Amino acid sequence: MSTLSEESRQIVASLTHRVGPNADIAKTAHAIVSTLRAMDAALTPIIGHQGVVALYRRSLHLCASTHSRLADTCDRVPAGMDLTALTSLLVEQSEADALFFGEVLLTTFYELLTTLIGPLLTARLLRDVWEPSLSDTPSQENSP
Repeated sequence: MSTLSEESRQIVASLTHRVGPNADIAKTAHAIVSTLRAMDAALTPIIGHQGVVALYRRSLHLCASTHSRLADTCDRVPAGMDLTALTSLLVEQSEADALFFGEVLLTTFYELLTTLIGPLLTARLLRDVWEPSLSDTPSQENSP
């Protein structure tokens, strides 16, 4: 079992936890976008916002080329890292398609960053992105 596959499972678990048990497409889109915002906040001091945008764009390209099912969605994402436009695009998808897109995009982003700076530094830089969401109780579980 490689560290990367463990991290990939943690990314998927974190996203699933953020979405919560009673998810709808809006919650799914919000979870994906909030994760990307957290990744941007964690990485911008190190590689700059344009570096994060470059990784995001490359991740979209790799997602489209690796998963033909995502090609149309990836092609429709505007240039740059316009997360408002991404949210609008995601809410047009089915919940399952949006969740799959989010899992593949976030995992691909992580893997790409790992190839550039190594697994230990990547894990250290993005640890706070995954861990708080796994330790927090989703809002759906707080209601009576």
